[in-house]
Amino acid sequence: MRYDEAREVFLHLWRHTANGDEAKAHELYHDDAVLEFPQSGERFLGKASMQGFREQYGAQTGVATLDFEPREIRGDGDIWIGEGQARYDGGDPIHFVHVIELRGGKVRRETIYFAEPFPAPEWRRPWAEEGATWGPRDGLPARIRRGG
Repeated sequence: MRYDEAREVFLHLWRHTANGDEAKAHELYHDDAVLEFPQSGERFLGKASMQGFREQYGAQTGVATLDFEPREIRGDGDIWIGEGQARYDGGDPIHFVHVIELRGGKVRRETIYFAEPFPAPEWRRPWAEEGATWGPRDGLPARIRRGG
């Protein structure tokens, strides 16, 4: 798969999830797809269980809003990584790494990692460069939100 095709897969998933349309988002999943959240130890087997849980969380039931702020997509072949931030109800950003493995242009396996931002420790300053910028790269949209 080429970059532009992988980009469209990620944007499809993020746009439809932000808009609360999990049925549309899950059109790009195989029926036997697997989703893992390593930090919580959860594994969802099959598109139906993935879609079922996602339709119940706050952003999809109207209890919360969910915005995605994509930063970068990179990978090759059938393995692609999307990085960005998610914000619930306009709150503080939560960084994410979204790994997808594709088969025939559809998601076969998905792994998502989340982490809250943290200040850099002072002891690393001698080796670190300042000025890491946050923002979309490669023409990604700055924000994907409900209605957009």
